[in-house]
Amino acid sequence: MTSVPNVELLGAPPQEESALLTPAAVQFVSELVTTFESRVDQIFLDRKLRKAKLDQSGGLPDFSSETKHIRDDGDWQVSPVPCRLANRHVDLGDVSPANTQHFVAALNSSAQGIQVDLDDGHCPSWPNQLKGLHNVYKAIHGTLEGVPPIALAPVIMFRPRAWNMIEQNMLVNGRQIPGPLFDFGLFMFHNAKILLEQESGPFFYLPKLEGYKEARLWNQIFDWAEEKLRLPLGSVRAVVLIENILASFEMHEILYELRQHSAGLNCGVWDYSASFIINFGHRTDFILPDRSKYVNMERHFLKSYMDLTIKTCHSRGCHATGGMSAILLPTVDSTQRNAIVEKTCRSKRTEIEAGVDGFLVYDIGLIEPMHKLWQKHAPSDNQYSVKRSEVSVTAKDLLLVPSGGVTLEGLKHNIAVGILFIEAWLRGKGHFPFKGAVEDSATAEISRSQVWQWIRHGAKLEDNGNTVTCTMVKELVKEFQKQHSSNLTSDEERRRLEKASQIFEIVVITREFPAFITTYLSSESAFLDSVKHLT
Repeated sequence: MTSVPNVELLGAPPQEESALLTPAAVQFVSELVTTFESRVDQIFLDRKLRKAKLDQSGGLPDFSSETKHIRDDGDWQVSPVPCRLANRHVDLGDVSPANTQHFVAALNSSAQGIQVDLDDGHCPSWPNQLKGLHNVYKAIHGTLEGVPPIALAPVIMFRPRAWNMIEQNMLVNGRQIPGPLFDFGLFMFHNAKILLEQESGPFFYLPKLEGYKEARLWNQIFDWAEEKLRLPLGSVRAVVLIENILASFEMHEILYELRQHSAGLNCGVWDYSASFIINFGHRTDFILPDRSKYVNMERHFLKSYMDLTIKTCHSRGCHATGGMSAILLPTVDSTQRNAIVEKTCRSKRTEIEAGVDGFLVYDIGLIEPMHKLWQKHAPSDNQYSVKRSEVSVTAKDLLLVPSGGVTLEGLKHNIAVGILFIEAWLRGKGHFPFKGAVEDSATAEISRSQVWQWIRHGAKLEDNGNTVTCTMVKELVKEFQKQHSSNLTSDEERRRLEKASQIFEIVVITREFPAFITTYLSSESAFLDSVKHLT
């Protein structure tokens, strides 16, 4: 309970982190929720209605005639970004602030920005939320040991949870509250004024928007918070992550809604690819092939999406940034390390040549090679002058499913990533290393989505022509569990892996496809029980 009327807190914070949940801060979040909760509910209703309409009609998304006037009007521009956002060649991605060691290292790095992440790379247990937000608070207020003053550190780009996530430990008027409002509210209340004074924020990444009406809601939230906290209009700036195929048809409109608060758009690969299955996975003409072999940014549907993002942003005077390199550099073998750096540079050079203004990496060791790459090929702060006028992207381009099949190795890889992500969540971790890369909820999303879709449609394996079935997947799950268990040292670890395997089997055979694995897991009793002891 709290002293704030109509608010209940179900988990008592540790003494140090109780500074976050002061009566004034809780009151601010409560007012934020009360003001916007019905509009958040409307988002989910709109999403359901849109999908039902597409399912019922068998239709496909297209560029809307209702908003054509916004796309065709060449006069409007996004407001210029503050000086600290002018150059964002290299951001660090998936930096969960609950991982203090990683967060401190990121703040001491030479990246231009840090995606301080409560979404894809973060597990939102109550202890993790409080620890993460408190570490951010301390970094901004100058009390986090071992980090530079916030004006001298890489700029914090705070990524709250997506709309699908609920904060289960705070109730307002008897209802659990939207997770992103909890995250945004506490971040703004405690940090916005200091960040503004230091010319270092408040800046955000906004995840998993599906269209311009959701951007409009965020803009209204920004306006409200600025007025409440007496900040100048436009103080908040946000990069929208285009992670859903539906949003790719509304990029001009998204920028228009946020034109006083926008810091541009960002392209990814795995959440965006998974959105094909979320929206059209039951259709036989939308079977996505093995992602490990056939899905990458060079394929037509993803290249078209990136080209359109660049053209759209540069026509409106704002940044278009590429996705995150999830590569983890080896620490021992220098020859292998150099080869991996060179390969990553070749991949990112392609994005630079396409016209992006920046991108993300996970491994801090990749920052300096990426800076050198930018200095050599595009040293100016941005590439707004690269207009990409030759690009003409149609709905067909964006919806063209890549050719290719399903491999046994790809099926096994998806099973492994899906199980290990769930196992990580049961440990309170939002990402984990696997085969030389970091895996997070985005890769888990595409992994479990593909396995579900391949079972649903009886996909054939390229290797031997066998049909992917529930029985086959269960056998491969047992095989993986047996192999991985040999690396574990305790009965607790083996039980956790077994439980993760059981949950994975459920989500890949369920009749009704869960739109987000994180939503499913956050209400799963095994997760709720496992994180009670985490500190």
